[in-house]
Amino acid sequence: MAATKQKKGHNAGPLAVSNTANVIICIILGLFCLSCVLPVLLVYTTSFTDELAITKNGVSLFPETFSLEAYRMLFGTSGAKILTSYRNTILITVLGTVFGLWFMTMYGYACSRKDFKFRQFLSFYAYFTMLFSGGMVASYIVNTTMFHLRNTFWILLLPGMVGAYNIIVLRTFFASSGTESLIEAAKIDGAGEFRIYGQIVLPISKPALATIGLFTAIAYFSSWFNVLMYIDNENLWTIQYMLQRIMNDILYLRANPDIAMSEEGALMLDSLPNESAKMALTVITMTPVLLFYPFFQKYFIKGLTLGAVKG
Repeated sequence: MAATKQKKGHNAGPLAVSNTANVIICIILGLFCLSCVLPVLLVYTTSFTDELAITKNGVSLFPETFSLEAYRMLFGTSGAKILTSYRNTILITVLGTVFGLWFMTMYGYACSRKDFKFRQFLSFYAYFTMLFSGGMVASYIVNTTMFHLRNTFWILLLPGMVGAYNIIVLRTFFASSGTESLIEAAKIDGAGEFRIYGQIVLPISKPALATIGLFTAIAYFSSWFNVLMYIDNENLWTIQYMLQRIMNDILYLRANPDIAMSEEGALMLDSLPNESAKMALTVITMTPVLLFYPFFQKYFIKGLTLGAVKG
């Protein structure tokens, strides 16, 4: 009898949820997830839809007329440039994320050590940059006239490599990770600072590294403003800026009255993808991020809950 009562009341407690409430919560969460997934599916299906069908019937999850014209236009006219810009973007993202994590983790770890003499100064130095900035004009003058970074690969890599906010997050994580006893034990065993940092601190910091690494990688992958400001060489364009230029060219052709007035121009504009091209550009941009995220989802979610209060 007691076992039956215990079995029936095993969910009893101040935070217990009834079966009916569980079903309602699952339905609400399912609808929320569906509302997040449907726009992504709509982007993909629209990119494979014929432009005339989109103009006539609008966008739909089930294309009335399947077409690859948007992708043929993009890769047919600018395929080599898109591949080059993809190469640049991947190279910048990988190098910037790896070296950025290296510098920021060392900076944050040093600031978290209570026995480090200059930790207060370095923490204030990073925090100060979040409050005051020289602005766009000053940074442009410094980067072009003092460092001569215009039309170089370094202008795409260096500015986003170190972020003050990420340093503060890492410093807070290192300070609250409870590694003081491990560090003291390693020192007693004769381990140096770099060995402690590389073999003790970094392995237990994977959630924080994955979280900051993901933010840094997405920032690099989505970057286009530095290309607009500093780069004239097409061989150094990133994928975001390249796709933006392609879309601007399409809009220019459609808005040019001289092209629309001629018979050949009118026929070309009728067959030129517009909405499907926009969606194809979005697919090309977001697909790598969607493929990359699942591998780091476990560490990313754990990193977001590092500061949560545990009951």
